[in-house]
Amino acid sequence: MTNLTQEKIESILGTVIDVHTNQDLVSSDNVKNITIDDEIVNVELLLKYPALNYRAELQDSVEKAFSKAGISYSSVSIKSKIVSHTVQGGVEALPGVKNIIAVASGKGGVGKSTTAVNLALALHSEGAKVALLDADIYGPSQPRMLGVKELRPEGTENGNMKPVLAHGIQAMSIGFLVDEASPMVWRGPMVTQALEQLLKNTEWNDVDYMIVDLPPGTGDTQLTLSQRIPVSGAIIVTTPQDIALIDAKKGLGMFEKVNIPILGIIENMSIHICSNCGHSEEIFGHGGGQSMALDSETNFLGALPLQLDIRTDVDEGKPTVIKNPESETSLIYQEIARKTAAMLSLQSETVGAFPNITIE
Repeated sequence: MTNLTQEKIESILGTVIDVHTNQDLVSSDNVKNITIDDEIVNVELLLKYPALNYRAELQDSVEKAFSKAGISYSSVSIKSKIVSHTVQGGVEALPGVKNIIAVASGKGGVGKSTTAVNLALALHSEGAKVALLDADIYGPSQPRMLGVKELRPEGTENGNMKPVLAHGIQAMSIGFLVDEASPMVWRGPMVTQALEQLLKNTEWNDVDYMIVDLPPGTGDTQLTLSQRIPVSGAIIVTTPQDIALIDAKKGLGMFEKVNIPILGIIENMSIHICSNCGHSEEIFGHGGGQSMALDSETNFLGALPLQLDIRTDVDEGKPTVIKNPESETSLIYQEIARKTAAMLSLQSETVGAFPNITIE
């Protein structure tokens, strides 16, 4: 192909759609640089979300688009840059953390904590620096799920705590500070104060995404999160059954009222496949999460199966994304992680302080 120009290359790249943002590479401002050396086209792409496990597929899509246009030789480089995004008004940024994503459910028993820990680990596997905050003061589960329930956070010189490191991510939970069997017999104000201390008295280290595993419902913890903690977006976890969906809609409505964007809905325990005979059965119903996403005009991030290994893996302290990273379930978690980060990348970026203006 002769007479190659930057405009022609951009028009070709404008036909390539990122499956996670549903936008083309040009309009989404992912094209960082284009150079043409004789007949060789060199393209540098800069995604706004982590996507290590998607780069090969995207590179192949770009090369096929070039080949279709008659370009035989090309070099495609893909990197990611994660920035901070806007949060609800009236709250200050958290030092060391770019984005906070709340994972919530309207009711207990839908697999929210299991989803949260695998989501955090999937984001890490995509190349992001990730933290996980267990905000369930009454029933902390993340220390056991991460396999570090015996560890205790180290103190710092200024009286703060260092997060516990587990499987490459930073973690903090009240479960690190008390015995696993000790009940937290606290009233609401004590719970909210404990949550704030866990979050703000921990010295987080250059975190791209903090996943906050919320307790079920719409109580004190959720209210504290919405009023005092800078949250970039929220995810609702539900099962397909009608009872779970009723409560999930309440959780979604709560975040809408406090102006926290909903990044999407995850349907857990979507379908069960018998490990012996392979028979599939929709124990909790079918498509409830997807219908809820459609009705509420939000994103459906994905559906996870009702599978024995998912439960046993977190009981062992090795969540599925870590124990079986190549499994079909882990690939689903990774896809959900990329979609979550991609949806967040479409929101407005945090604007720095207004510059001082000097008139001379």
